[in-house]
Amino acid sequence: MAQTGNEDSLKQLGHVAFSDVEARARLSKGASTLTVYRMVVHALSGRGIKGGTFVDFGCGSGQLFREVGPLFARCIGVDAAHYDGMPASAEFFQADLGSGRTQVPDSLGDVVASVETIEHLENPRALFRELCRVAKPGGWIIVTTPNQLSFLSLATLLFKQQFNHFQQSSYPAHLTALLEIDLRRIASECELEEVSIEYSREGRIILTPWHYPRIFSRLFQRGCSDNVLLIGRKPQPV
Repeated sequence: MAQTGNEDSLKQLGHVAFSDVEARARLSKGASTLTVYRMVVHALSGRGIKGGTFVDFGCGSGQLFREVGPLFARCIGVDAAHYDGMPASAEFFQADLGSGRTQVPDSLGDVVASVETIEHLENPRALFRELCRVAKPGGWIIVTTPNQLSFLSLATLLFKQQFNHFQQSSYPAHLTALLEIDLRRIASECELEEVSIEYSREGRIILTPWHYPRIFSRLFQRGCSDNVLLIGRKPQPV
């Protein structure tokens, strides 16, 4: 259920029943951006996280596996639709991620990620709890979503009263806008440890098709990033 920014696909949502979860998922084309995938790799490599099982909720066509696959022995995808292009080596579970419960076994993943998916769902807390259920004790949870606090998103909110990634052209693909504080609160509710927020450090400049120069995106990461990432660790039993 990852995003592509394909407005033609999003406009087609008006012709798809809201209750048809798989059809809505397929309109996203099952992919996000390389910038977002690299943000996940950066969060993992910066902590020396590798080995074991990587589970991706909202895996789409499995493009994230091509980036993180070399780090892990086993990759498992979960999504509402099975897309063409899914790597043959990856295992797959088909599930309605909005239901709050999947058939993925408990304590399976050393890393359980959900990349540009949580904003597509009605109940982000239910997804977070499911990610935690599937993670091993001591395993890592990663969630990314559009950054509502970017300069572009705040300007769009000021002038249009809508966050940039939640304008009418993105509805009902994008349902739930989450701020950094929301991610932190939900992580706290799930009792995650070593929680940290990171940014994509790539963002579009207001009223232009261009992106901020790297020096600005490094100095003003929150304002100059289109996407935000939360990473945290499931506690070990006492």
